[in-house]
Amino acid sequence: MSSAHDTTDGPLFHIEFASTDYGLRAWATGTNGTLDTTLAYWRAIAEEVRRLQPKGVLVVDDMEGEPPPPGQLLEFVQAMQGQGMEAVRIAYVERHAEQIPQIEFAGLLANEHGFHAQIFGDEATAVIWLRYGGG
Repeated sequence: MSSAHDTTDGPLFHIEFASTDYGLRAWATGTNGTLDTTLAYWRAIAEEVRRLQPKGVLVVDDMEGEPPPPGQLLEFVQAMQGQGMEAVRIAYVERHAEQIPQIEFAGLLANEHGFHAQIFGDEATAVIWLRYGGG
């Protein structure tokens, strides 16, 4: 299954979903750079999580552009509360290594607000974490 979200200029982002032995894989492509885009693609993922109720979700972020600035990350995390993501383990793979420190900050905020998230630089390690656990 896939989910595309368009603007008048064309697709803003696309998410390809796949069911796996560890839960749900969500591969996000397109262009990010704003809090609105980040919230929109995470809400699309949350909708699929509510529908399928997997034990874990792997989010592979292959989007171009920057994540929201640090000052907006708490707003993002708070906006995601109650969307159903607290019920699953979230493994987040950031394909742009230079963005990992900022994404790790968002992960810390998420964990402080009731989510069980871990940030990874590669998909294989993230899948192992989803399958076998770990901190």
